[in-house]
Amino acid sequence: MKNTFTFIWEVGKILLIAFALVIALRLFVFQPFLVRGSSMEPNFHNLDYLVVDEISYRFHEPKRGDVIVFKYPNEPSQKYIKRIIGLPGETVQIGDGKIFISKEGKTMNPEESYLEMRQTSGSVKETLGENEYFVMGDNRAHSADSRQWGDLPKENIIGKVFLRVFPLGDFGAIKTPIY
Repeated sequence: MKNTFTFIWEVGKILLIAFALVIALRLFVFQPFLVRGSSMEPNFHNLDYLVVDEISYRFHEPKRGDVIVFKYPNEPSQKYIKRIIGLPGETVQIGDGKIFISKEGKTMNPEESYLEMRQTSGSVKETLGENEYFVMGDNRAHSADSRQWGDLPKENIIGKVFLRVFPLGDFGAIKTPIY
């Protein structure tokens, strides 16, 4: 009887520690996210189940091309998923179906091979301040993004998408395009 009680006690302690670790990881390190809508197609689809890394941006700054989940600036209770296009201190200009980014007099047209040569509609010119980002959906024709509501403050960023869990056929790490 004593051996049975000891066994149950030890298993209970292990389960309690495992539960506490899972809760801590969920609250402070990783967060699930379910894609809703088509704004990130063809790279992310409606009902894709993703895992968001909430801690890496504490050690390094977000990069151009990162797919992030953030609190929508106009309604912080809503979470959006978009791709970072413009970084702090840069000027983002959209015209003639292309994106041009400039900083300190240098202008570039970032490679967007992950979008299969799609054009970007709109006419925008925005200079980003410190800790401000310009974000857009990959499905530019069906995305509410920085073209409509302006820059994204860094404090609204929840984290970087790093893993697709479902659908299982697309399971894997998310790669940031190299510009």
